[in-house]
Amino acid sequence: MKKIDRRSFLKTLGVGAAGAAMASCGPKTPAMYDPSGHHTDPVPTDKMTYRTWSNLHNDRISLLGYGCMRWPMIMDDNGRPQGIDQEQVNRLVDYAIEHGVNYFDTSPAYGMGLSEKATGDALKRHPRSSYYIATKLSNFSPQSQTLEGAKAMYENSFKEMSVDYIDYYLLHVMGQGGLGLSKRRFFENGMYDFLDKERQAGRIRHLGFSFHGDQETFDWCMQEHDKGTYHWDFVQIQMNYLDWYHAVGASMTAEYMYNELTKRNIPVVIMEPLLGGRLANIPQHLVARLKQAIPENSVASWAFRFCGSHSNVFCALSGMTYMENLEDNIRSFSPLVELTDEEKEFLYETADLMQQYPTIPCNKCQYCMPCPYGLDIPGILTHFNKCVNEGNVPESQQDPEYRKMRRAFLVGYDRSVPKLRQASHCTGCNQCSPHCPQMINIPEQMQRIDNFVEALKQNTL
Repeated sequence: MKKIDRRSFLKTLGVGAAGAAMASCGPKTPAMYDPSGHHTDPVPTDKMTYRTWSNLHNDRISLLGYGCMRWPMIMDDNGRPQGIDQEQVNRLVDYAIEHGVNYFDTSPAYGMGLSEKATGDALKRHPRSSYYIATKLSNFSPQSQTLEGAKAMYENSFKEMSVDYIDYYLLHVMGQGGLGLSKRRFFENGMYDFLDKERQAGRIRHLGFSFHGDQETFDWCMQEHDKGTYHWDFVQIQMNYLDWYHAVGASMTAEYMYNELTKRNIPVVIMEPLLGGRLANIPQHLVARLKQAIPENSVASWAFRFCGSHSNVFCALSGMTYMENLEDNIRSFSPLVELTDEEKEFLYETADLMQQYPTIPCNKCQYCMPCPYGLDIPGILTHFNKCVNEGNVPESQQDPEYRKMRRAFLVGYDRSVPKLRQASHCTGCNQCSPHCPQMINIPEQMQRIDNFVEALKQNTL
């Protein structure tokens, strides 16, 4: 029989007893938000906020960008994705363009390797001049890290997306695995030099990188830019009001990265403005806090306004799987209403309160997938985080609402994650952790969650 001390379990997730108490005694209702706030008027088609930079050829880019990592998927009976739902992708892209969104960000690694083609198929139905497309050198495997392998990935992107030039090309997840690996992936193999020539030839209009890593690697990239060794037209970073002062999965804050880029007049693209949706699904008392301040706005709009209120940001990406998310996000930028200084402080206080909840920093990016043993890793972590936010992680049988919380956790787990894909099937092979941008020790979390689930089933808390 597996046993676990819940207080120790929560401590391993980064909080002490105070945070644990808040989780177990917190709100018992789902952390939901009204996607459209209290709006009844139509979604604007002509009020999108755009930004331009002279060093980006004066491209007029929508401040809301479409992140194409989380396209709608077709699922089998066991909840496994079988492919991208192209019909739904077309519908979302058409609506986005109609309402002013013109920046689309994809990668060879997104959507089971199908995102580039799905994105290209949807976009090619529109005039090429009506959108900007960004994709990446996602050379994660050893074979694709050779010059020949990296070139093949680059050339295949043109084919998949049916384009003859790429507007924004990124070296993908710079910093993951440390400075040495980044040098081998992009520089020592000659790939940067090749891409720089492609930029000069016009097949790449702008060259940059997306960053998930340590400060050593980030500072090296900035120093090499200063020396003129490598030139970055733009950089994509994870930035939101939680990461601004609280470094999550990295050795530095979003504030540090943003300020270093701003000093150099390097425009910023933001990824994870909602932390994979976690900033739109927060504990209910924090929802009430935001709603009390501006009742008509959605919870998500606060996060987008934070991003857009920084003048060196030219695009904030959101992976909008559903039409209601797309509609609400368009409202947030049509037009953008920048935060006041008082509202920024209000969000920083909200972030401090959020830190007291022991959620696991999973952004559902799917880089850990597919699991060779069939686990739905993002689904498992998402369910756990949801239960923490809802106060459905019981501390012991002495908790006055133990039965209700226990049932909510176990029933919700079975509904969210098929039994054959749950944490109990983790073997600890650790093929997942090296790919996690948030640096989560995934096998460790799978074991702890499985032990917790077994303790609930056996009533041994």
